[in-house]
Amino acid sequence: MFQAQIKRTAIAALLAGGALWTMPAAAQVVPNQPGTATNPAGADAISDEVQSDGNTIIVTARRREESLIDVPIAVTAYSGEALLQAGAIDLTDIAQTTPNTTLEASRGTNSTLTAFIRGVGQQDPVSGFEQGVGIYLDDVYLNRPQAAVLDIYDVERIEVLRGPQGTLYGRNTIGGAVKYVTRALPQDFALNARATYGTYNQLDGVLSVSAPLGDLIRVGGAVARLTRDGFGQNLTTGRDNYDKDVFGARLSLEMGGYGEPVSIRITGDYTKDESSPRGGTRLIPGRLSGAPVLGNVFDTRGGLVDPEQEVEAYGVAMNIGIDLSDSLTFRSISAWRKDDTFTPIDFDALPAVDVDVPGIYRNEQLSQELQLLYDNGPLSALLGFYYLDAKADTSFDVRLFTTLAGFTAFTQANVDTETYAVFGDVTFDITDQLSVSLGGRYTWDKRTADILRQNYLGGGSPVFGGAGVPLGAPATDFTGSRDFNKFTPRASISFQPTPDHNFYASYSQGFKGGGFDPRGVGVNAPAAIPGRPTAAEITDFLSFEPESVDSYEVGYKGSLLDGAVYVALAGFYADYTDVQIPGSVACVVNGIATFCGVTANAGAATFKGLEFEGTARLGQDLATAGDRLTLAVAAGYIDAQYDEFITNIAGRGPVDVAEFREVQNTPEFTGSATLGYSTPVGAGDLNFTTTVSYRSKTFQFEVPNPYLDQPGFALWDANLVYTAPDRRWSLGLHGRNLLDKEYKTSGYTFVVADPVTGAIPLTNGLPTPSLGREGTLTAFYGNPRQVFVTATLRY
Repeated sequence: MFQAQIKRTAIAALLAGGALWTMPAAAQVVPNQPGTATNPAGADAISDEVQSDGNTIIVTARRREESLIDVPIAVTAYSGEALLQAGAIDLTDIAQTTPNTTLEASRGTNSTLTAFIRGVGQQDPVSGFEQGVGIYLDDVYLNRPQAAVLDIYDVERIEVLRGPQGTLYGRNTIGGAVKYVTRALPQDFALNARATYGTYNQLDGVLSVSAPLGDLIRVGGAVARLTRDGFGQNLTTGRDNYDKDVFGARLSLEMGGYGEPVSIRITGDYTKDESSPRGGTRLIPGRLSGAPVLGNVFDTRGGLVDPEQEVEAYGVAMNIGIDLSDSLTFRSISAWRKDDTFTPIDFDALPAVDVDVPGIYRNEQLSQELQLLYDNGPLSALLGFYYLDAKADTSFDVRLFTTLAGFTAFTQANVDTETYAVFGDVTFDITDQLSVSLGGRYTWDKRTADILRQNYLGGGSPVFGGAGVPLGAPATDFTGSRDFNKFTPRASISFQPTPDHNFYASYSQGFKGGGFDPRGVGVNAPAAIPGRPTAAEITDFLSFEPESVDSYEVGYKGSLLDGAVYVALAGFYADYTDVQIPGSVACVVNGIATFCGVTANAGAATFKGLEFEGTARLGQDLATAGDRLTLAVAAGYIDAQYDEFITNIAGRGPVDVAEFREVQNTPEFTGSATLGYSTPVGAGDLNFTTTVSYRSKTFQFEVPNPYLDQPGFALWDANLVYTAPDRRWSLGLHGRNLLDKEYKTSGYTFVVADPVTGAIPLTNGLPTPSLGREGTLTAFYGNPRQVFVTATLRY
């Protein structure tokens, strides 16, 4: 039976009872779920989530059980228990302590995720654009970013894998993967309750319960109600801004496992987010109205209220594991998911209908993954098959009533993805000290698009209840498809002079299929002969090519000073080609000033950098008194730059503007330091942790923007948690962003800029609008200071 034990190396890897647990270097704790080569058994595995044997931490980063030090894969892991002790609220919180990683709510949304790892990601949430970082919920790939800002409750662990993933996981991801894993059910009856109250009237409640139905069957579930008043207010509508109103639920049925040869886990989840629309704050006065910049960055004046903001996401999954023999395991992961998002986005953040965009996102997916795992002696192997059938439908108006009375540009874009893949990975131990791994994947992607772009006059489009009538013929009325196929290899070599030290080198290739820009305008496609472009020319104009990356990594991981110190150091280099750059710009369609989607394969980029993660047990003499003092440090450096960035400039043709472009959402430096102290108090333990995190200057888009780009900044968090004997209850005080730092996370811009340098000229002290008449420079901000108390009860 799997028994979690906290020993010397585990202490070095786990902050003293309260901080975010950063498992440095390249591994992940053993998942307590069916289908792994060795399925854990026992409730202790759920609560502590670390297995240690002397100085060895057991992990399954490569879908099999092995030592942390043995694994040449860059991963940072967080246990669910430590996330709760640190007061983590949602998935974006872990980016503060993960090197070279950006996770944030997308501009103008509460629950759509923008994710970047080592410079690779995707900011645009509309259909047609695939994510650069894969998000997994219980090993199920989430095809779309909507509803992917997952709240942290009933979670076993979260892990972040950096670099291309494809030979071990179902869906190929070019930049990395974030895996959110919920708790499996224990063999005995269990009940957990958590309540939170804090500033801005934060009031959260989570209840989870599970029970056995006989020796082999267990049922359980969790419900969460998460609420908070707004950080600011919409001064036009009177509604809260940046508030939270979320209901979530999960149900599980498990059979077998815990030593049985067959294990089945069936899960269902549901989330409904009825938070108010998130409105941005203008960074410049209104060009037409003269509206001044507001004093509170969390206030807004946006007047768009239709459709009513609502996000609903749900799905079911079945995970089956069968031990065919002592060395051979079969695993099946089947899933269906659906989400619907209704959102009003007021780009100009003013009452005027200047650049107002009501939007609807509807996504549905069906996926199947099969795995065969072999582990015997010097040979370990995985063979897998993956299938995904996904539909992403996006509808939105762009209302420009100040430009032309009642003028609206409506877009309906349905983009379907069908993909198949076979993948495998083999590791062979040449000697006790030297091992090699080889892997490969072949992916077949088919993208089918149905895009309609229609102008209306006299109001919004009928889809959003507007009174507008069609103005002329559709600018785009397109149906087409394209196939994108690719083989991507992986190889690594690992040398361990002793079991406590590992030197490794790896190569992997990542691939992201091409697609169709749903905002492209077909009539603007260049025609080979005078007249309207042909269907083939429109297909070429609206579509974009795949992108790929060749990633190289060398690293060292080691346990030092008899397990008191753990370090992981990695250096990486990535050659990134055919980079997909989506965007929206002002343009003229059929003689009317409006907007267009502009997507290009910009050319080439190189990313190189260093990452360090380490933990240390300090104050050796404290151990005799039962006290523990620990320090955890994470740091990332990346030199990310475009080597070629070709753009078409009117009157000049293709121009390489690489020297004037930056890699978005990728600060050069990221870092954090966490000091933890634990001491016995009565029969329980009192844990204190404090974390300072830093991110250097961040560019919101490829074109630098002095209004939107965020200079370097630091955040300070602290936690004080008392845990009663046997962990029956706990009481915690948490503070986040204690210095109340204001920092931008995203924004919108529609102002005139130099097409080469991106410089923004001023007229009478203000930028000139490129879309609408007010000028759009709108920013969204990270959370202000929050202080809250949390009480937890376990039975």
